[in-house]
Amino acid sequence: METEKLSPGRREALLRLLDDTSPVVRKALLAHFTHLGEPARAFLEETTWSTNRHLARHAAWYLDELRFSDPVAEFRGFIRSLNYELETGSLLLARTVNPDLDITACCVTLDTIAHRCRELTPEPASPREKCRVLNRVLFHEWGFRGNLEHYTDPRNSLLDQVLERRKGIPLTLSTVYLLVAGRLGLELEPVGLPGHFLVGCFLEDDPFFIDPFDRGVFRDVDEIFALLRENKVEPQITDLAPTPVREVLCRSCRNLVNHCHAAGDAATARLFAGFVEEFEAAYERNSL
Repeated sequence: METEKLSPGRREALLRLLDDTSPVVRKALLAHFTHLGEPARAFLEETTWSTNRHLARHAAWYLDELRFSDPVAEFRGFIRSLNYELETGSLLLARTVNPDLDITACCVTLDTIAHRCRELTPEPASPREKCRVLNRVLFHEWGFRGNLEHYTDPRNSLLDQVLERRKGIPLTLSTVYLLVAGRLGLELEPVGLPGHFLVGCFLEDDPFFIDPFDRGVFRDVDEIFALLRENKVEPQITDLAPTPVREVLCRSCRNLVNHCHAAGDAATARLFAGFVEEFEAAYERNSL
């Protein structure tokens, strides 16, 4: 990338100005980025991959305003960066299908759900009590649910569509659960089982698991193992370990490959298959 053309001091100065919504500042930055050209595009793209979600939103706004944005290239760059963060990756993935996706609107929806959870949570509250409140807000007040009727609809795997339609598959509903929990300071983990996806809480002596596809029902280890056996899978204790963000996003791409094929959209399926290959190649390079 060409971001080396921007000195560290200049990059730091731009980052400090990036979230200033003053019309004067925004107009000046737009003119400055236009003058810089390619280094500005690279700088802004890199910022959209950062773990600072606040700055990432503003960087995405500038990219859209300047028409520098190439969602597919941005997501490929995110994969190669090895700097994986669930919310950023999920939104960048969704933008490859919907370039006009309103990232701010998605984040505001998650913020609003989290705010309602805070209103209903008496403090101090245990992790399990906080999850009960989260269940009430997500599945009863907001009506999120598993899309059993049209499970293979590709929209079930795109975060913006799940937030808008309030239905999805286990992986994306677990993602919504995790992103809201993170806003509440509740450290939960993605748990990718063979053929299913859960959210795990490892903050207490006895871990517990939540099934967002089943409206947040709590499951213990015996129930999960019984579920796996019903699906002809011999359970292993390692199945309950937290799943790395890299694998969550890669698995989402695999789901999209299958669901796009089911929808007869071979071209889009190839796009997501390419992302899977990028994830696998990046992992192999990093493992050497």
